[in-house]
Amino acid sequence: MQLTRAGFLVLLWLFVLAALRVVRSDLYAASGLRVAATGFRKNANKTGRGSKAPRQLVVTHGALTGTRISLDGRPIMIGRADDSTLVLDDDFASTRHARLSMRGTDWYVEDLGSTNGTYLDRDKVTAPLRVPLGVPIRIGKTVIELRS
Repeated sequence: MQLTRAGFLVLLWLFVLAALRVVRSDLYAASGLRVAATGFRKNANKTGRGSKAPRQLVVTHGALTGTRISLDGRPIMIGRADDSTLVLDDDFASTRHARLSMRGTDWYVEDLGSTNGTYLDRDKVTAPLRVPLGVPIRIGKTVIELRS
């Protein structure tokens, strides 16, 4: 009886330690994105309004890293829905999470009422915001940016 209790206690502690490890890795992954975003911000400051127009959307972090979508002026829907332009398989993304659309010669990102929010660099998107070249857009665990 005593051996069964000790075994159960050991299993319980292993479960607690595993849960803490997962939480810790999620926290450090989020702070890693902030460090990466700081680097992107420096690059974004070098690209001004006189630079080239964006030609593609590139996934820089997440399960779809390396994915490129050509920009042709049509809005880009982002989310878990099958009919999205960029379909995310991410528990932190909503079905219809965000939209990138062109206004004049500039691209704007708009959050579509998502649960976890959309971030342009470190700022939460609460209204349509202009997206400069090289500035990261974070949706769940996915980071994208516009490139020329």
